[in-house]
Amino acid sequence: MGDKLRQAPRSFDSRMRHSNQAYLQGQSSHDEHPPICRRIGFVLLEHFSMMAFTGAVDAIVTANLISRRPLYRFETYSLEGATVRSDLGINISVDDELVALDTKDLDILIICGGFRSNLEPQRPVVAKLREAARRQVILGSLWNGSYLLAHAGLLDGYTCTVHPDSRDGLEELCPQVRLLPHPFVIDRDRISSAGANSALGMMLAVIRHHHGDETVRGIEEILACDRTLDDLPDSPMPTLVDDPTFPDALQTILQLMKSNIEEPLSIEDLARRARVSRRRIDRLFQRHLNTTPSRYYLEARLTRARRLLQQTNEPITSIAIACGFSSAPHFSRCYREFFGVSPSQVSARHRRN
Repeated sequence: MGDKLRQAPRSFDSRMRHSNQAYLQGQSSHDEHPPICRRIGFVLLEHFSMMAFTGAVDAIVTANLISRRPLYRFETYSLEGATVRSDLGINISVDDELVALDTKDLDILIICGGFRSNLEPQRPVVAKLREAARRQVILGSLWNGSYLLAHAGLLDGYTCTVHPDSRDGLEELCPQVRLLPHPFVIDRDRISSAGANSALGMMLAVIRHHHGDETVRGIEEILACDRTLDDLPDSPMPTLVDDPTFPDALQTILQLMKSNIEEPLSIEDLARRARVSRRRIDRLFQRHLNTTPSRYYLEARLTRARRLLQQTNEPITSIAIACGFSSAPHFSRCYREFFGVSPSQVSARHRRN
């Protein structure tokens, strides 16, 4: 029968799944419960921190990239005018002025401040913020945007954070606001971050609340690939095998797998080189990666194959061999089972682009 229902792709068992999330979820043409697309507004104050703003936006744009359907849409607003000058002296075009913002279906509104931003509240701004609060919009701030929320009385009884340079002034003017010396703070429907680096962390925490750890892991793999524990310029970029919570034996085995993709080692060879028993390996993988060592090894090889298909023009046979498959047909069958498309379809799409 030529019209058989197409078999759904197999899912990844291990942590490798967040490396392939977008490609697996993208195969579904319809969902019984499609994800909610939340609307976020950013109010850019003059001299706003470009790094803080792009960090927050990076998180939500990347969330959309790894999702089968958009999770967020965002808009930018000024206090007045069609452009806003950032702290870098770059003018940024905005979607509209804040007074024109329709808060009816808005989910989150974030005030983006900066080191030189004017924090004197304007009556129309305060009115719009209070209107958003009445509609139960989540209100947030970057850098020192908390000033405007506090002046509007929208942080009374809440905890928040602010850039250290603005802390003394806010404590003096709004003693009813409880300031915490944290990079970012989430208190019910108020979110705040203190600087450029913490904006990303704040948005990741929001996304984790909405969509869970798997989505955030996928975002972090893309955006935090070059972040090390000490942020030293000569430190190697972290990978799954660098997880400090993993036992040494598991880290050794993962490193051996990573270094032997083209000619995969048997589980017995891995056990011998790591000086542990086969039974210990099985327990380590089940406990820490929720899969078997053989299944994880296959997922690692398929993940590498996907990247080679998308990033090179190598023949499929060469990619199959480079990823440890004995033949192109066997590789194609495994690839289709996991990703729902054949390697030749992926390769053709890459060449067209």
